[in-house]
Amino acid sequence: MRLSAKMKKGLNDQIVLEASASSSYLAMASWCEITGYQGGAAYFYAQSDEERMHMLKIVHYINSMGVPAVIPAVKAPSSSYKSLEGMLKAALKSEQAVTRAIHALVEIAQKEKDHSTAVFLEWFVNEQVQEETKFEAILQKFDLLGRDKLAINEIDKTLAGSIQQEPA
Repeated sequence: MRLSAKMKKGLNDQIVLEASASSSYLAMASWCEITGYQGGAAYFYAQSDEERMHMLKIVHYINSMGVPAVIPAVKAPSSSYKSLEGMLKAALKSEQAVTRAIHALVEIAQKEKDHSTAVFLEWFVNEQVQEETKFEAILQKFDLLGRDKLAINEIDKTLAGSIQQEPA
């Protein structure tokens, strides 16, 4: 099975999205670390690694199909944030954009009857449900606990406790 030109472009574009997400999360981790949010720093360093692993999954898949993956340069992410809550909202928006892109790839695979790629993408579809749910749950904490310094400290601790290792 060969990848169509449209699927090759879509998968390579997804590599860019995953690399950009990894870079953004790294910048968020750095901001958290400097700002004193140790839980947030640990959480976003782990998120950055996870997005890089997503990128590598796609690189390996494209290469396994006999097509060289295109490794992108990514533009510098934002590195200044006003609040932990604002950063988490930005992260959720990023995950929602990735979800839309994955769904578009699934639609291409279905339309082209590219069953191999459709099966490969199924993992990403499930992963995105988990990612969005995770960020939504963390953002709910601001409404539940509040936005004062003690509440934000508790949310920072929650971030540290919610780091998950993803199976390769």
